[in-house]
Amino acid sequence: MDQAVDFQAIPRVVAGRARGGRDAQQDEVLCLHDAQEETFLLVLADGMGGDGAGELASAGVIEAARRLWSEGVWRELPGPLFLESLCQEAHAELHRRRVGLQGGEPHSTVVALLVQGDRVSWAHVGDSRLYRFHGARLLGRTEDHSLAQLRLLRGEISERELATHPDQHKLLRGLGGADAPVVEHGCAVLRAGQSFVLCSDGVWEQLSTDELGRLSRRRDQDAALREALALAVERGGQDGDNVALIFARPARQGWIRRYGDRLRSALRRGATGGRRAVTGYNEASS
Repeated sequence: MDQAVDFQAIPRVVAGRARGGRDAQQDEVLCLHDAQEETFLLVLADGMGGDGAGELASAGVIEAARRLWSEGVWRELPGPLFLESLCQEAHAELHRRRVGLQGGEPHSTVVALLVQGDRVSWAHVGDSRLYRFHGARLLGRTEDHSLAQLRLLRGEISERELATHPDQHKLLRGLGGADAPVVEHGCAVLRAGQSFVLCSDGVWEQLSTDELGRLSRRRDQDAALREALALAVERGGQDGDNVALIFARPARQGWIRRYGDRLRSALRRGATGGRRAVTGYNEASS
């Protein structure tokens, strides 16, 4: 088993992936932050398709997301529409990448989270998940586009059986197929104390919701993420899947958030020629 972690970090977000028991790494993560606009884009993709197509597919999803971000498309569109564009562009990118490919077809899941100030939008296709927590309380998670999830909704299996059911890896939706993907969306208002978890099936099949929630709100995000990935790899064993995981707490906390808002406002006034001084902040008044 390969427990080496590829690690990424931006303010209030950490991400990582490990190969686990697989010969190749087919999971990809991307974490982007615009400090001036206080915007985050987090993307996780789990590729598949055989003969190297999985690595090609997940890399294609990340390339499409990075391209739209660098072009500033997120500034022009509402959050859900931007994420829809991201998924459709990633789907088109996988079709471009299959040209000349021998013996494999690039397909991928995707789960993406966009935070713009106090607005949160998310989208997913496939069985990579987003969990939302407020403190210790689960606010919700995405529903997998898999045959096993369909059986769960029909009452044929229980939530506990979902991770190990033979139909878990039979996906009903994905990127790179013959038809344009049907993307599932959600949105919410960002609150202090909320945490978000994006992960591939290699993680959620091995870690419970309670474990993900507990680890996602730990003060030391770096150590928490490394512990979560190590647990997923260890429990997956020699034949375990790739694992990829993002922990995010994008809301500024308490007085720090209010002070930051005041400071940015003062800097903007200064940039436009204003001469008002920054008012001192008294923590006791919070």
